[in-house]
Amino acid sequence: MKPVSLVRHHVRPLLVGALLWLGAGAAALAAPASADIQRGEYLARLGDCVACHTAERGQPMAGGRALQTPFGTLYSTNITPDRATGIGQYSFAQFDRAMRQGVAADGHNLYPAMPYPSYAKMTADDMQALYTYLMQGLKPVSQVNKPTDMRWPFSLRWGLSLWNWAFLDDTPFTPDPKQDPVWNRGAYLVQGLGHCGACHTPRGIGFQEKVMTELGGKGKYFLAGETVESWRALSLRGLWTVDDTALFLKTGQNRFATASGSMAEVIHHSTQHVRDDDLRAIATYLKALPPGENELPAPSKPRAALTPHTPDTLYTSRGGLAYAQFCGDCHRADGGGVNRIFPPLAGNPTVSAKDPATLLHIILTGGQTAATAAHPRVFAMPGFARLSDQELAEILSFVRTSWGHGAPAVSSGDVQRMRATLDPKTTDNSRFDTPRVADMLKQPNASQLVRGMRLHMETRDLLPRHVGNQLNCASCHLNAGTVADGSPFVGVSAFFPSYAPRAGRIISLEDRINGCFRRSMNGKPLPVDSADMKAMVAYFDWMKGATKPEDKVPGRGVGKIDRKLKADPVNGKQIYAQQCAVCHGDNGEGLKRADGRMVYPPLWGEQSFNIGAGMARTYTAAAFVKRNMPIGFHGKFPLGQGGLSDQEALDVAEYFSHQPRPDFPDKVKDWPKDKKPDDARY
Repeated sequence: MKPVSLVRHHVRPLLVGALLWLGAGAAALAAPASADIQRGEYLARLGDCVACHTAERGQPMAGGRALQTPFGTLYSTNITPDRATGIGQYSFAQFDRAMRQGVAADGHNLYPAMPYPSYAKMTADDMQALYTYLMQGLKPVSQVNKPTDMRWPFSLRWGLSLWNWAFLDDTPFTPDPKQDPVWNRGAYLVQGLGHCGACHTPRGIGFQEKVMTELGGKGKYFLAGETVESWRALSLRGLWTVDDTALFLKTGQNRFATASGSMAEVIHHSTQHVRDDDLRAIATYLKALPPGENELPAPSKPRAALTPHTPDTLYTSRGGLAYAQFCGDCHRADGGGVNRIFPPLAGNPTVSAKDPATLLHIILTGGQTAATAAHPRVFAMPGFARLSDQELAEILSFVRTSWGHGAPAVSSGDVQRMRATLDPKTTDNSRFDTPRVADMLKQPNASQLVRGMRLHMETRDLLPRHVGNQLNCASCHLNAGTVADGSPFVGVSAFFPSYAPRAGRIISLEDRINGCFRRSMNGKPLPVDSADMKAMVAYFDWMKGATKPEDKVPGRGVGKIDRKLKADPVNGKQIYAQQCAVCHGDNGEGLKRADGRMVYPPLWGEQSFNIGAGMARTYTAAAFVKRNMPIGFHGKFPLGQGGLSDQEALDVAEYFSHQPRPDFPDKVKDWPKDKKPDDARY
């Protein structure tokens, strides 16, 4: 069990520990036929046996998963009861020896990628129950084991006998009489079946765990954190309260962090199914461990949640502006995240870790949350590999300075080295050139440009007399108007003044901005000569760049939806419940924090856009939804946005756009000369 944090933690220990598994669901496991088999199945869950022994899209427990090590590739073995290719001919004594000493039935040594040093701590009764389950509770699968591909001399298995002689202690777990049964149960699970140390305990010269328990002179290293394959497995020693740790293991989330990557899979397939009493035992044991060696800061007691706060440098530093542009929609300006959806950064132990490996890995490759009974919806974070090393260093340094308990900054060299190690790929082949708002700081009117950006992102808070609902400009113009097909501001001011069919005349950019205030934000227009209007226009002009009126800007607008498609609002209601309600509320009321601040806007009702807004029109709303909603749905840069089909987008747009919303008094003046669109609300 590897309770780590933020949005991804994919750890594979060097020659030790269990790795992730993909493709083996609970339904694939054979139904238990006896109490012993049931108990063995539960133990297999605790030990997460499928982690190594199920290949991607393979048969459960039939092996074949490639396990990458610094010394070559191992392939996990078939542990179904097939007599020819699996372990069907293993006696219990042979199985017990393999589990405790790493020696197969035919006498060859197993590589300690199978964590037998941890499994050796199992009791005899538990070992027998696990054996019974594997022999009688699983369906035999005929699948020949793949040969290993280890480099010389690591291909010589006799050397593993020396490794065992030097490092293996196969003594079963002994309860500590000075501790209560709950502590001892937790210690047994963590040290044994859970094999938490496989990732979280530092390695020695032979790639062995430096220590297998908290006892003895080296006990301070146990679960004290380790960096493995470019991921930081955090110190588990007193990391959180009992409740926080148990909640994390059960749901994949708590007030500090969200699990993803291999830890998300461990939680999905293993720990969410563990009994609550065992989870609390694990958490009790971890909480009782004194501070270890490797993390910064080493907590003397479980950390209290850090109160989210908006840093003073959010809009005055390159890192802060880049964070506001690329990260704030999910993690929020104050680092507080969004409860049950996107993890907080304030108080997150991954943010404050001395080694920023996990942050670097996540920001380059992305990740996704665990699917659990409590949180069945999976949310994804895209990788940001298309940003430069310097940009990513600026963002992460801002995050760590703001919410990292004094964690050191990240350098562009740190990013460069991680990028070289991971070689992350980007699937974004768009010709859209995403503006970098951090570059505004180079301009002579930087303060005005930043004000214009903030007016788009914080419209309601900064202009309360002009906004009549709970929306901001950025509710529709994502990431401060910098997202392709998200109605970006790039090049827009080059096309004004221009003829507007809805107005029946040529309008200025100021007219267009005020149209949004009156319609989308159901408010009042800004004086065209006001400093705030000039700041908004200046921001548009900066976004124009070298665009000329005759140019075509890739990613401009929100695209189109085929008008031949017919909307089905009944299906749209179902899609809304499945995909939209988590952010916009069951009744379209939006999502608020506990303090009443709006996070994501209402889609209908008195606090939403009025019938004169473009989003009140079915096909306009459908085009926006198609390309921009939901966010966090997959790995598309920069928000994981989009993913519904044209028909799904049309159906859900028809549903929410026709819900009750404010009237627009001047609707009678619209389209005085041109044909009114068929989907207009009036």
